[in-house]
Amino acid sequence: MRSTSLPVPGKHYPTTYGEFGAWFRTDADCLDYLAWVRWPEGFVCPDCKAMDSWRLSDGRYKCRECGARTSATAGTIFDRTRTPLTVWFHTCWMFATQKNGISALALQRNLGLSSYQTAWAMLHRLRSVLVRPGRELLSGNVEVDETFIGGASTPGIPGGRTPNEKTLIAVAVERSDPEGFGRCRLAIIKDAGTASLRAVLKSTVKPGSRVITDGWQPYREATTGLYTHQRHVAPGALSHQFLPGVHRVSALVKRWILGTHQGNVGDAHLQLYLDEFVFRWNPRKSRNLGLRFCRLLELAANHDPVRYGQLIMTKRLSKTSPPPPKTHGKPASMELFGIHRPWRVGTQVRLNG
Repeated sequence: MRSTSLPVPGKHYPTTYGEFGAWFRTDADCLDYLAWVRWPEGFVCPDCKAMDSWRLSDGRYKCRECGARTSATAGTIFDRTRTPLTVWFHTCWMFATQKNGISALALQRNLGLSSYQTAWAMLHRLRSVLVRPGRELLSGNVEVDETFIGGASTPGIPGGRTPNEKTLIAVAVERSDPEGFGRCRLAIIKDAGTASLRAVLKSTVKPGSRVITDGWQPYREATTGLYTHQRHVAPGALSHQFLPGVHRVSALVKRWILGTHQGNVGDAHLQLYLDEFVFRWNPRKSRNLGLRFCRLLELAANHDPVRYGQLIMTKRLSKTSPPPPKTHGKPASMELFGIHRPWRVGTQVRLNG
């Protein structure tokens, strides 16, 4: 992991897309940066933890103690990938820096990928690393509520609570002093009962915090002994006045799913999309877009490999999960070699009509 000192803009990560293009022109550049992100203090052997090694001609490291050979991509989500690292890095930059993210179809078109499945799997692998192990729990004054995300309601059944039509999620948002909102958490829950609510509170909110909820009765027992419970009983039309944070986050995540992904999010992968929204929401006030890119690569470099079968083999298969690609071709690298002004070669083109 990285040392306690903060990364320096322009030295440890690019600050603009122009710098990004200048830094990562070839796959070798990307591999070297990934090695630095993974081992900022120098190579550490995954087997014996020794730090003494030498670099082989193929880019791998050989441990002087145990003789094991490894690369910067081995044991990460880039493990055994056929996709060039330049393509991966462009994907990471767009994923981390664009305000609303990017869909698999848009990624395929922007990078010229021949397979939609490749773009879909790359984005899902990135989503699978966004929850950092041991991340800090929400604290202070935390609003908590539930909302439904999913398809249209069945005609004749009010509230949109038809089984298998919508998915229930818990929303928790910190209140910042003196105004505004801090971090948030989103988690799928099977029901709004006491046991489910207490479990999600324990996994997202630090004990001793003040939990602010509506008048839903199960919150009484769910917060007992762990939190200070502040309860507001109000008609549904007025609930947003007492819980403005969770209502804002709920509205934004639904709008984001409908906008960026056209609502094409299966319930089997919904938690991955919720984690992506949290990844965007929490550092939303940061001006260093490149720092998000660096943090994403750090998470990816310290995560176990994620295979395609793991992405589609779920308890409830999603209709949005594409089948494996029929061909196993390797996407073209995005290495930037010298290009000699191709727009000046050949017939003159009249630009002004």
